[in-house]
Amino acid sequence: MRSVCVYCGSSPGAQPAYAEAARGFGRALAGAGLTLVYGGGRVGLMGIVADEVLAAGGTAIGVIPELLLSKEVGHTSLTELHVVKDMHERKKMMADLSDAFVALPGGVGTYEELFEVYTWAQLGYHHKPVGVLNVAQYFAPLKAMLDHTVSAGFMRREFADLLQFADSTPVLLDKLQRYSPPSRDKWAEHRDEV
Repeated sequence: MRSVCVYCGSSPGAQPAYAEAARGFGRALAGAGLTLVYGGGRVGLMGIVADEVLAAGGTAIGVIPELLLSKEVGHTSLTELHVVKDMHERKKMMADLSDAFVALPGGVGTYEELFEVYTWAQLGYHHKPVGVLNVAQYFAPLKAMLDHTVSAGFMRREFADLLQFADSTPVLLDKLQRYSPPSRDKWAEHRDEV
């Protein structure tokens, strides 16, 4: 694992713990020699993570669509900033540049990006680890929803467990480093089952 794609809020959120976790995650990436790949913004948790990576001497690569360059205030001090046509191109480039994916607290955009790469892992489009940093139990309702999805018969436990949850940065990075993808994707056999 050489690079980690981070999805997170373009605002700092209501609790100071969110920004502190973003700072710690950025420092940890740089300290481990891992490149940050993210949405290229200078604001919110996005900017905090990137600033910490850069301050610690690390590498930060941003990918931002033309439309959002001014809205998300594109970070012009990054190691690299790629300006792309649209969100589809952004997400593809971020995925191609990354060896793992992590969500920190954020809004619907964070969820959408996380669920896309999580779905791709389930279907076998990639074999990279996907995780969430459960800052102040922010993602506890998501974990409960996935457990409900399993008990309701819409997903097998092994695919729910593809998403790595951790309450601290060191534990999450360790889980990502040790991740072993499933031996088969969702449709490898038993196509009529979840």
